[in-house]
Amino acid sequence: MRIVDLSTPVDAAGWEPHPVEHRVISHAEGARHMSEEMREKFGLDFDPAHLPGGEFLSIDILELSTHSGTHVDAPAHYGSVGSYGTPRTIDQMPLDWFYRPGVLLDLTGVAGSTADAAHLEGEFSRIGRTPAPLDIVLLRTGASRWAGDRRYFTDFVGLDASATALLLDLGVRVIGTDAFSLDAPFTDIIERFHTTGDHGVLWPAHFAGRDREYCQIERLANLSALPGSVGFTVCCPPVKIAGAGAGWCRALALVPEDHEGHEGSSAHGEGAGHAESVR
Repeated sequence: MRIVDLSTPVDAAGWEPHPVEHRVISHAEGARHMSEEMREKFGLDFDPAHLPGGEFLSIDILELSTHSGTHVDAPAHYGSVGSYGTPRTIDQMPLDWFYRPGVLLDLTGVAGSTADAAHLEGEFSRIGRTPAPLDIVLLRTGASRWAGDRRYFTDFVGLDASATALLLDLGVRVIGTDAFSLDAPFTDIIERFHTTGDHGVLWPAHFAGRDREYCQIERLANLSALPGSVGFTVCCPPVKIAGAGAGWCRALALVPEDHEGHEGSSAHGEGAGHAESVR
């Protein structure tokens, strides 16, 4: 089994609308911190000079959104009320949704910033496979090449209402993308709304989750390292954050060693030659 890393790191060095703050408490600072904590919280005295080199353990302290890096959106992210009842939070989602066969669809040829149902149906025909219920569908837009740059938040392809409904009608409950959002860029959505006055263009992929429960994986990476459109398993359980609308995940693809690659192999384009995989 080959393991392919499909995740974008949480990186304070990259540009983010909500900046990530990453503070490191050094090993020497960790020693002093531990000594002070032992004294204040447990009434124990310990001189950090007794530690090898006077050092203890480093500590990373981060301030960030649950939508930084690769993450899974829960139904509770899409709205406070769903037509099916109260939307579930990320800690309430069934784990078996997140370990399923994967289907990779190519959106790199989409003209504009939105893919519709017709494009997805064309992809089903091209790869010779229609997603089965609970398959995890991954969308390769090519946007991951802009990760860490402002363009990552404005230059990508999202799904319209028809495309999202098509996948949900097929029983798909987890849809992933290598872009910032499963919807089109904010800039495009708002411009189209002002031009048309059509409320249906306002975040249709997200708002579909108010009618039917499903999860999104946003900000994937390395989809070009997958050997084909099918024949791999996706493992992407989210971090269990009580009451949260999203949770970070380390998304992986599990590829059998004897997998030959299929039609529509994606090992080309952005990221080719830079696959992060381990055995």
